[in-house]
Amino acid sequence: MPRRTATMLASTLILIALLCAGVLIRVPYSEMSPGPTVNTLGDARGEPVLHISGHKTYPTSGNLNMTTVRVTGADYDMNIVEAVYGWLAHDSVVVPHDTLYPDGKTEEESTQENAEEFSQSQESAKVAALEELKIPVTSRVVVSTVVKDSAAEGVLHAGDVIKAVDGTAVEQPEDVAKLVTKHEPGEEVVFTIIPAKAAAAAEKAGKEPQGAHDVTLTTRKAPEDPADPSAEDRAIVGIQAGTDHTFPFEIDIKLADVGGPSAGLMFSLGIIDKLTPGKLTGGKFIAGTGTIDDDGKVGPIGGINMKLVGARDAGARYFLTPDDNCSAAASDTPSGLTLVRVKTLDDATKSLEKIRAGDTAGLPSCSTG
Repeated sequence: MPRRTATMLASTLILIALLCAGVLIRVPYSEMSPGPTVNTLGDARGEPVLHISGHKTYPTSGNLNMTTVRVTGADYDMNIVEAVYGWLAHDSVVVPHDTLYPDGKTEEESTQENAEEFSQSQESAKVAALEELKIPVTSRVVVSTVVKDSAAEGVLHAGDVIKAVDGTAVEQPEDVAKLVTKHEPGEEVVFTIIPAKAAAAAEKAGKEPQGAHDVTLTTRKAPEDPADPSAEDRAIVGIQAGTDHTFPFEIDIKLADVGGPSAGLMFSLGIIDKLTPGKLTGGKFIAGTGTIDDDGKVGPIGGINMKLVGARDAGARYFLTPDDNCSAAASDTPSGLTLVRVKTLDDATKSLEKIRAGDTAGLPSCSTG
């Protein structure tokens, strides 16, 4: 066999072997890429994303798109070829697997956690929007979860309204922990509660919940926490307190196959647009992202650069960007997309007012701080 032919054959075989190895060898990485965007003012799968009844609504126009990131599953192992392709591609990011699924979290566990965060973000989006519009929302502290085999199991139940601890009224969920931890493990603590069923029945009837009574629990030591050696000396009863809201009318958010808290800001803006006359967007295509709390504060999210690409590809011209994500977003902004820095829901509504008026020079920019 001629030397040149033999060399080419050997090179070809080596290349084939390397490609096979690249396909077969798995690496601990996952891929993030732009996911679908959804207009919160429009429909998804044939029904409105936002459905409001019991209060006057107004026509809307334009787009207020929430954005998503698509990620590989927890059980999927990338091969070397996929990892290299992802590193080289502009519209995807390859990250260590533990970044997306820390502590060996399964895909099912991650999906459940994302679903819970998504549900909470919807509640906060409703509260923030109504507060922005000066529409009163009734809030109360409730038992969110009860830990199995804890002092509270069988005594307190999810949904019970917590009126007081040791006679001291509670206004926020964190008040409960502060009052319980004033005790030493083994001491008694008195909860004043309204049972969940009574509270639900009163809410359905549009009445103030009645029937508060005291229950006494004996505190226990908190479990060991390597990150906090003093934790085991803390008194606990085995519950997590949360906030339950009663809205003056029905606001239903329907969006399947989406998880996590990052759509909160865009849901709030969509609700505000539907509840107020005029067009909040001025007919413009605006996308964005950001968590939101009950007070309207906008928080950072993950995968900002992937969301920018998804928004630009969907047709967005402006992107509402959480303040803490601005630096990363400004470092790689897709052409044709204007970043708008937001810290609060009020910031976002004021920026939309500028966009409607054509005063884009006055928009708070990520690039200028």
